[in-house]
Amino acid sequence: MSFVANAMNHESPDSRRRTKNISTGENMTKNITIAHGNGGEENNELIKKIFYKHFENDILAKSEDAAVIEDGKLAFTTDSFTVSPLFFPGGDIGKLAICGTCNDLAMMGAKPKYMTCSVIIEEGFSTRELEKIVKSMKTELEINGAIVVSGDTKVVPKGAVDKLFINTTGIGTIEHKGITASGLKEDMSILVSRDVGCHGATIFAAREGIELESGLQTDCASLYPQVKALMDADINIVALRDATRGGVSAVLNEWAKTSDVCIEVEEEKIPVIDEVRGICEMLGFEAVDLANEGTFVLCVAKEDEAKALEVLQKTHTTSAIIATVTAQHVGRVLLNSSWGTKRFLDLPTGELLPRIC
Repeated sequence: MSFVANAMNHESPDSRRRTKNISTGENMTKNITIAHGNGGEENNELIKKIFYKHFENDILAKSEDAAVIEDGKLAFTTDSFTVSPLFFPGGDIGKLAICGTCNDLAMMGAKPKYMTCSVIIEEGFSTRELEKIVKSMKTELEINGAIVVSGDTKVVPKGAVDKLFINTTGIGTIEHKGITASGLKEDMSILVSRDVGCHGATIFAAREGIELESGLQTDCASLYPQVKALMDADINIVALRDATRGGVSAVLNEWAKTSDVCIEVEEEKIPVIDEVRGICEMLGFEAVDLANEGTFVLCVAKEDEAKALEVLQKTHTTSAIIATVTAQHVGRVLLNSSWGTKRFLDLPTGELLPRIC
């Protein structure tokens, strides 16, 4: 998601007070809360009412995973990473940083090429752990065929940051033009590249010291190879989005609003592994709200859905067709349950697993 705020501090009673936004006349929280970084409703409010208000321009207004610049030749994106803990099953903050930025480029049909890397390091941080993190970054760079061409390092006094923060910026060459969140039309199909919610569930388990016999681990992975496979199969990609903060529900809601359509989801077709389902039951969350770092949502024309699914399942057998674009509730996401009932799937709100990326 473009221009995403990252939550870092727990909400205080004072932060719940609301005040008028002078320019819009709408209510907005007086202080930043954890909820403002969850990729959901509060996050959107923060971005639109403060950042978009002052930085407004035609490129930014498209709100894609990466900005398309230079007459559609290049994709450009940036992201910051503050995950806690720094190391977790299946990955670490370094792998997350490269995957996250390269994936944003891939979601615009671009091949990652050049990156910058800035790190803010807390005094006393282990050089051994730092090198381990940088080696993880190198591995993912090689998978994407990208290189780091510039960077910056800052060391700050103990307590000024939590161990290590990383910012990465990426530039890629666009290989498939026209991918956009505003391109959805009635009868198109929506797929997910694999089972959902693994990253959010893994970070929660690692943070809380929950030991699982199953070996649950993050889905964190570089997505360009899968996107390249879709392009090589001549599939006409309408929209792509990696389901990071706010999960699949945030992606679908953004697409429904941006394209002015309804997205009708079949709940029983959403792939969720048992371990994630169990953690969701423990937390009272829905898997579609949990963050992912190696899972994307894809929209294609109906005639391309079978071929797209075949390509995706070569990497993950859990890939699935989960939704259809309709016109019955424009701007909303409608969830059809396995019990035959229907309800709206809204943007997640409140505090959802702070600092998952």
